[in-house]
Amino acid sequence: MPFTVKALQKTGPDQPFRVAEIERRDPRADDVVIDIRAAGICHSDIHTIRNEWGQAHFPLTVGHEIAGVVSAVGEAVTDWKVGDRVGVGCMVDSCGECEQCRAGQEQDCLNGNVGTYNSQDVDGSITQGGYAQKVVVSERFVCRIPDALDFDIAAPLLCAGITTYAPLARWGAGPGRKVAVLGLGGLGHMGVQIAAAQGADVTVLSRSLKKEQLAIDLGAARMLSTSEDGFFADHRGEFDLILNTISADVPLEKYLSLLKPHGVMAVVGLPPSAQPLHFRSIIGGAKVIAGSNIGGIAETQEMLDFCAEHGFGAQIETVGIDEVDATYDRVVDGEVYFRAVIDTSTFEGAPVAV
Repeated sequence: MPFTVKALQKTGPDQPFRVAEIERRDPRADDVVIDIRAAGICHSDIHTIRNEWGQAHFPLTVGHEIAGVVSAVGEAVTDWKVGDRVGVGCMVDSCGECEQCRAGQEQDCLNGNVGTYNSQDVDGSITQGGYAQKVVVSERFVCRIPDALDFDIAAPLLCAGITTYAPLARWGAGPGRKVAVLGLGGLGHMGVQIAAAQGADVTVLSRSLKKEQLAIDLGAARMLSTSEDGFFADHRGEFDLILNTISADVPLEKYLSLLKPHGVMAVVGLPPSAQPLHFRSIIGGAKVIAGSNIGGIAETQEMLDFCAEHGFGAQIETVGIDEVDATYDRVVDGEVYFRAVIDTSTFEGAPVAV
């Protein structure tokens, strides 16, 4: 039977979060029920629920960085059991049959994957995310959280971790490679840790040096200020790979000049407007500008295992359910270093809005 759980919900883009009861589906034979212990706050949640990426389906619960414990499984489930430590990221379903799904790239499902929230599910309902006590999801979209990772530092890895790990792995960050991470925020701080653990020589690029010690503590060899006079001339042709995590307008051609011939800029940030680019910036030097959007389930598991093996997770602060509205504003203002995570135990005893 379907069941209800407490969740944080908005009824409109300008409304505050409220504690509501939302319905989770009757678990299917291949479903896993997860008691959520931690839910990361992603900037995508903010964009979505503020209608900055189009009209959202209200009332809505967001959250696609979910970590918790399996509390029930369907009769056909073979990979998971009650008590397992697990996580769920940005997807909860895909067709499973197209070329991309068969290749383990469910995020690129040719028939469209089902997002963890604000997406039409296979039964026609709108998916509701992880700012809640429990979630029900197909076993195919569940990942194992290694024992070495606490739930709160693991939750943001289900989005920020795989978003940065996938392009770094694809474009060969490793020993002998000079990698620049553009921006040191929720995505950038994961990119620095991952690239450094892969053995790359990592430089952080930012407008100022106020986070310099943080960058070095995360594994960067140095931090450079892009606002310094002559910066782009002084560092022309220096990097093999630039991981661009900026979600704001940037002078792409100037940053592409920092690449060596055959270098790659991997873009994971999503600015609000189109970015101008003259093809001469990539034809000269045969450079590549590439997009990347999370990763498949197998690669997400690979990322989690990699982070556990190298002893790091997201750098976080924990907030209660009554602090999420204020935390959204702090994320937008760049005041959260580096990810905020909701402690879902604070749902206990919280009154449901009427």
